[in-house]
Amino acid sequence: MKAVAGGFLLLATLIYVIARWQENAGAGAWVGYVRAAAEAGMVGALADWFAVTALFRRPLGLPIPHTAIIPTRKDMIGRNLGDFVGSNFLAEHVVRDKLRRAEISRRLGCWLDDADHAERVTSELATAVRGAVQVLRDEDVQAVLEQAVVRKVLAQPWGPPLGRILGQVFADGSHHKLVDLICDRAYDWVRDNHETVLRVVSQRAPSWSPKFFDTIVADKIYAEVLSFAWAVKTDPEHPMRKAVDRFLVEFADDLQNDPKTMAKAEQIQQQVLEHPEVQNLVSSAWGTAKKMLLDAAEDPSSELRVRVREGLRSLGRRLVEEPELQSKVDGWVEGAVVYVVSNYRDELTTLITETVERWDAQETSRKIELQVGRDLQFIRINGTVVGALAGLLIYTLSQLFL
Repeated sequence: MKAVAGGFLLLATLIYVIARWQENAGAGAWVGYVRAAAEAGMVGALADWFAVTALFRRPLGLPIPHTAIIPTRKDMIGRNLGDFVGSNFLAEHVVRDKLRRAEISRRLGCWLDDADHAERVTSELATAVRGAVQVLRDEDVQAVLEQAVVRKVLAQPWGPPLGRILGQVFADGSHHKLVDLICDRAYDWVRDNHETVLRVVSQRAPSWSPKFFDTIVADKIYAEVLSFAWAVKTDPEHPMRKAVDRFLVEFADDLQNDPKTMAKAEQIQQQVLEHPEVQNLVSSAWGTAKKMLLDAAEDPSSELRVRVREGLRSLGRRLVEEPELQSKVDGWVEGAVVYVVSNYRDELTTLITETVERWDAQETSRKIELQVGRDLQFIRINGTVVGALAGLLIYTLSQLFL
């Protein structure tokens, strides 16, 4: 385009030289019109060449003031560009208007409702999960679990909350089935362990006691114990059951109010959590969870991925069909974006300013010239043509009226 624009200048110059030569040779009056047009065309071409060149460099290398504008004022241009973007593109009302017209939630809902798109998002999430799980070190996660779970449990007293739960259970009578089960098992054990009762009685009997007498006593004791166990099992109002109920209610109250019982509960809590099996359970929990996550993420047909995929499609349908949800999501997005723009506008515009400041002045000028230079060369071409027409008009008017 520089060659084309320069060609117009050379053409105007050639026409001027020929027209001037013809004038000196005594050609007709029409030659003056041609010469005036060509002369004005040269002036216009040279003036626009100077103007265009002065944007990017000093014409002919001469230190003419207000030339090489882009290289010398690059930093100021960057600052002005940043201010322009901040004022006209990152203004709160501009951002809000753009987001409202964008209908982000509805478009997102339509996109997610498509099965292929939902599968794509699920696949990307699975990849992210795999990457995150594989990057995490097992010992670090176990330490976090211990701090977040075990220490948290240790920090909370067990007695009062456990007492409140048990008190509610006992008040509702929900424990009666457990008592029934214990009574049934106790009766069954007594019924099936006659020999054990006889052996215990024999061992506890005096050495001088006759064996047949020990057997009679053991049988009598066994019959009484079996009868007692049967009565407790079959009679819901048995005094033993009442005693158990009273004990449980008192125990639940002691867990909440008795310092000694509460202290014992804390000791049991500490012993349980410090037990090696509990520590091994905490250590192995991450390994189990890690394997489950990796297996589920790898398998496209896993329950986890199926549920995520269906959940995404369900969310997409709701975003399309429910105006209230659309409004909520759009409000969240609008609020988040406006917050970022309002609080970090200067940082965003500084990115433009600092980037331009880091550019080399000559390299910046060259890049801009490559982007807009073609259009600027049309200015030179238009200047030649418009200059020639203006010169022709001026010469014509001077011939008519002067």
